[in-house]
Amino acid sequence: MNFLYERITYTFDPLQHLWENARIHKKISVGLVVFFLGALCLIEIKRRGLLPAEIGGIIPNNHFYAVQYAFTVVLILEVISLVFTLPCSFSRSVGKQFEILSLILMRNAFKELAQLPEPVTFEGSREAILYIISDGFGALLIFGLLGLYYYIQARVADEAMRPRDLYSFVAAKKGIALILLGAFIFMGVNSAFLTLTRTEHTDFLYDFYTLLILTDILVVLISQCFHPSFFTIFRNSGFALSTLLIRLALAAPPFYNVLLGAAAAVFAILLTMISSRPFILRKVKN
Repeated sequence: MNFLYERITYTFDPLQHLWENARIHKKISVGLVVFFLGALCLIEIKRRGLLPAEIGGIIPNNHFYAVQYAFTVVLILEVISLVFTLPCSFSRSVGKQFEILSLILMRNAFKELAQLPEPVTFEGSREAILYIISDGFGALLIFGLLGLYYYIQARVADEAMRPRDLYSFVAAKKGIALILLGAFIFMGVNSAFLTLTRTEHTDFLYDFYTLLILTDILVVLISQCFHPSFFTIFRNSGFALSTLLIRLALAAPPFYNVLLGAAAAVFAILLTMISSRPFILRKVKN
């Protein structure tokens, strides 16, 4: 097993270092700006009827779609970052998922912009405006709760694990992260192909969140191999439950998605606060 753990580590660590490189992030940021401007130009060219019919059929007429596409790319980048945070602590990984939830709600708000006419008018757009307000304030609420969650987490120390067990546990999570990264790339390419062929399909990001739930449960079970205790499995299972609530929020209609997302964040905060109390730790460990 040690050989396998070493191979996983030697594969994962260079990829993580490459992804977290500041120069790479700068290039990605510049590319995102170019992508947004290019999308705006393509839409404008389509509106003027200058694109061939084969290409024009997949290009929308509303400029606000460019905003939606740009935020989709931002969201994809954040999901990749989530995959690379999986080998970190369970609580850090869950926090990253709340970051993604807030971005998804923000993207949903911008998606509703595509339902508005150009130029923007209030009449006939009331429902879309209500959805924009709901998702926008919902993203802000999750963002605020996330700040509280990180503040509490910073004051809580993780339970110690023997160095050898810690190395093996982290290596196992790196292996899972590599599988997740491969699955994410496959799902993204498949979604792009279905979009280009004009085949109806669900948002692959939502499907990937379902896979994340199963992954979280798998990590909970693997953690028992290295740190078996009721306290650890309860705490980690609770964090896995909060990710399930996040997935339900993604599948819920407007208004309900905000309530479920807030409930997931409050649950994670309460779980952290309660499990960090000294008397709870003593009772459970004894």
